[in-house]
Amino acid sequence: MRVEKSDIPTKAQVRQAIPAHCFKRNTAKSMMYAAISVAQSAACLWAGTLIPMKAAFAPLWLAYAAVTGTVWTGMWVVAHECGHKAFSDNLKLQDAVGYFLHTLLLVPYFSWQRSHAVHHAHTNHITKGETHVPFVVHGREGIENGGGEHDLEKAEKLGKRAWGTLQLVFHLVFGWPAYLLWGATGGPKYGTSNHFVPVKPFNTNLWPASWPLKVWRSDLGIGAMLGVLGLVASKIGGARLAMLYGAPYLFTNAWLVLYTWLQHTDVDVPHLTNDEFSYMRGAFLTVDRPYGRVFDWLHHKIGSTHVAHHIDCTIPHYHAREATDAIAKAFPKAYLYDPTPIHTALWRVASNCIAVKLQPFGGRYTWVPVGSQ
Repeated sequence: MRVEKSDIPTKAQVRQAIPAHCFKRNTAKSMMYAAISVAQSAACLWAGTLIPMKAAFAPLWLAYAAVTGTVWTGMWVVAHECGHKAFSDNLKLQDAVGYFLHTLLLVPYFSWQRSHAVHHAHTNHITKGETHVPFVVHGREGIENGGGEHDLEKAEKLGKRAWGTLQLVFHLVFGWPAYLLWGATGGPKYGTSNHFVPVKPFNTNLWPASWPLKVWRSDLGIGAMLGVLGLVASKIGGARLAMLYGAPYLFTNAWLVLYTWLQHTDVDVPHLTNDEFSYMRGAFLTVDRPYGRVFDWLHHKIGSTHVAHHIDCTIPHYHAREATDAIAKAFPKAYLYDPTPIHTALWRVASNCIAVKLQPFGGRYTWVPVGSQ
């Protein structure tokens, strides 16, 4: 990385470079996109009811799960936008839409709103970051997420192919529930947190002031959704519900983790010490990637305009492309875009980004190649 702290513009400078209308929220337009995602999701679910529960139709069920889970991710992104207050100036409507859509996907709305805000505030901070914080090799005093040398040893013994495959499985299959239940990949500042239980024995640092009450409010929705799913299972059978809802749900979770993983991780993207870190420095360590027209349309451009989203998360997605183009033009050295195809980038990250080590310059933790300890 050749980007220095002095290359990073201030938030005021970025706002000046972005057209003013990009910061304006249009409730009707936001509701339209929410309705489109809900309609697409409902259509996929209806199509699934037409598939027979027979072994011969297993390939069709797999295709259904992949397509439906991909489409449902659009609802997820709309709810995520509500949590950032980028959906509407009507705060009650905004929270109602976000709460409903996230609850449909068993996401605790307010809990995620809080932890995700922490992630935005401390993107790629080596101790305060909240998602995909790496293990540290030969951690110094104050760094509690040491032990990276053990992962490097494991990776060397297993070989790159096996290690990369394991990381893909751990992240894309188990990563989301592990994060919700015990804060997996979160920074050491917040320890073993739980998005459903904001009290001990779990670490409570993530839930200051009134946030525990909001976590419990999120739990009410999750409990109601689980009740609905239980009622449906009693009517159509657990196996059919697992195929109609459970299988797509896994794909939606995988998409969520894939986005957050690839947007902030690559072999040359560092993590920063407290002295080196700033909000804008972290925002400009975000990477935009080419997800293509179909995924951009279904997912409201969340992966191809994520730098702008981290600079100012209140920019609605329907203005994010214009804002991104303005940022790239005004700050070409600071703006990060990687044209590598997504599947290639995903494998590169999974097989190479194992642990980081503090460099003797610039307060940066960079990824350590296997065998170079």
